[in-house]
Amino acid sequence: MSPTLSAADLMPLEQYAREREAIRARMIGYRATRRLQVGANCTWSFEDRETVRYQIQEMLRTERIFEPAGIAEELAAYNPLIPDGSNLKATLLMEYPDPAERARRLAQLRGIEHRCWLQVAGHAPVFAIADEDLERSNAQKTSAVHFLRFEFTPGMIASLQAGAALAAGIDLPDYAQRVDPVPASLRAALLADLA
Repeated sequence: MSPTLSAADLMPLEQYAREREAIRARMIGYRATRRLQVGANCTWSFEDRETVRYQIQEMLRTERIFEPAGIAEELAAYNPLIPDGSNLKATLLMEYPDPAERARRLAQLRGIEHRCWLQVAGHAPVFAIADEDLERSNAQKTSAVHFLRFEFTPGMIASLQAGAALAAGIDLPDYAQRVDPVPASLRAALLADLA
């Protein structure tokens, strides 16, 4: 099965509206299993085919998109978030409830998206390739949301499949964090993304 989604993988708007509450409840639980807290203010939500399908369905519903051209545009926008077997993809969210603190910290954390890493035990860290669709930082501040891609070598994938631990972190002086190891349940989900 191709990792990318097509219009045939999506529900018509009417069917989705009928089933939305059950789908939403299931996806809240599912997404929680794919989330990694990296320090007190940063969350990585690892994307896969199911999380992206849900995002597309929600966008189609919100925007009332039902014509083939509009659906194709949404598929083109969101399909790049699906891992393709050699990488992991995540949405990074910086969370500061207080607006003044958020503005101050986002100014301090410029470049954070390029200092995020994953590391398979016994291998060098893999730093994220960030925001391939558009630039989300400028000279004054970074964005609160970034899209990350972590590209793995065949050797790294083989080590993970053989049981090697996975660590994650951010190597930025103003927000240096390490999660070692990544929780077993998330590691198992991410390993499936690399199959």
